[in-house]
Amino acid sequence: MVAAGCLFLALCAGAAQPSLVHKPAPIFVRTSLSGQRIDLAACRGKVVLLNFWATWCGPCQVELPRFSEWQKQYGPKGLQVIAVSMDDDSTGVRPVVRKLNLDFPVVMGDERLGKLYGGVLGLPVTFLISRDGKVAARIEGGADLQAMERQIQQLLALH
Repeated sequence: MVAAGCLFLALCAGAAQPSLVHKPAPIFVRTSLSGQRIDLAACRGKVVLLNFWATWCGPCQVELPRFSEWQKQYGPKGLQVIAVSMDDDSTGVRPVVRKLNLDFPVVMGDERLGKLYGGVLGLPVTFLISRDGKVAARIEGGADLQAMERQIQQLLALH
């Protein structure tokens, strides 16, 4: 039983997949809930906060409004927030996006996109991607938002 629990924790932590940190972020193209074409390759030159979340995830509900604040504050300096909902369909996602007044692209994710990013079995999972398109950090679970903001500021300062 203990061994099975350890295996489950290792899989949830993404230990079964090699780390993407310091490697090029996997490219994807999706259509946002507002109908906008989101191409990660087109974000080259910006710092990207890529957040995998779901409507049922409590910590996600705390983080998303802060990400919206950061998009307003740091967007002019080169930050682009993209949220990837891992819900089964957009029916329940749209009301949450409206309720939280999110002003950044929200796309629907799936198992394939999750696997590209090393597995996102536990939510939230946030990736910080540098201006050169490389993953600078993978942050799992409810994040220390102050530390994450400092990381974003550091990435924005690099040209």
